[in-house]
Amino acid sequence: MPKMKTKAAAKKRFSFTASGKVKSGQAGKRHGMIKRTTKFIRDARGTSVLTDADAKIVKKYMPYNR
Repeated sequence: MPKMKTKAAAKKRFSFTASGKVKSGQAGKRHGMIKRTTKFIRDARGTSVLTDADAKIVKKYMPYNR
């Protein structure tokens, strides 16, 4: 049986926690920070955990990282 391939784009963008949740960088922080509120910028620091529906999609892209 051939091995399944991991999507290279998903490999670069997502990582997994020890409990199997999917971590990703915060969205909406690439440009246009002047129009964002300071609360948004403060809350969007670091990484976030994806919702279950989105994590299910990402786990299909990364079959061996569970």
